[in-house]
Amino acid sequence: MKDSIIKTQLLCKSFITDGEINNIIKNMDLDIYEGDFTVIMGSSGSGKSTLLYSLSGMDQVTTGKVFFDNEDITRMKEKEITKLRKNKLGFVFQGINLIPNLNVYENIVSPTYKTKTKHKAVEERANDLLEKLELNEHKHKFPNQMSGGQRQRAAICRALINNPKVLFADEPTGSLNSSQGESVLDIFTAVHAEGQSVVMVTHDLKAALRGSRILYIKDGRIDGDLVLTEYGTDDLTQREDTLYRFLKSKGW
Repeated sequence: MKDSIIKTQLLCKSFITDGEINNIIKNMDLDIYEGDFTVIMGSSGSGKSTLLYSLSGMDQVTTGKVFFDNEDITRMKEKEITKLRKNKLGFVFQGINLIPNLNVYENIVSPTYKTKTKHKAVEERANDLLEKLELNEHKHKFPNQMSGGQRQRAAICRALINNPKVLFADEPTGSLNSSQGESVLDIFTAVHAEGQSVVMVTHDLKAALRGSRILYIKDGRIDGDLVLTEYGTDDLTQREDTLYRFLKSKGW
């Protein structure tokens, strides 16, 4: 039996638009399991990104509860949430969001500022990530001196610098070409194989194939839950067919 790293109870998230309440997430009960590569899919407007932001504490929920490591984060004060995000969570976005006036190395270590992590440990971790993600020769470059794929790899390094319990990714390949996207997906697969819990939102079939669990969101609710073997341990054509059939059955 897998352990839940994130759990929701009757989670709701609503927005008010032109005076009308728009319910995006509706009474959702969900467990995200430690060590899984969880992929969240759904049509545009289904609530998948809203769900990711609610699970990660980046957005306040309307009603319901979100537990991280058995702690109710919906009861936390903003200062506590900020500390949780900095120390235990990592984030990778479609809009890469590197700080333009910092070089790659400085961007990667920036989440460690104002933490108690020793400088030597930070330096060792950063250099290890730079080597693992093949960015050593770019460590002193600024974001505008690198390709989109290189910038996204740097953003992944930054997300991993504090050894997060969960790595969240919102359409991480959305602004990359196919070869850059494939390289980034290889990194997610590699860190997951080392035990990293990953929660990723995507609309891309190739990205979703990397997951070990696919959640399909429709009208703010979980409409499907598909469990796959670890990527690389099965026949890729069969894996793609299984996922495609699942998604088509959900109207994707």
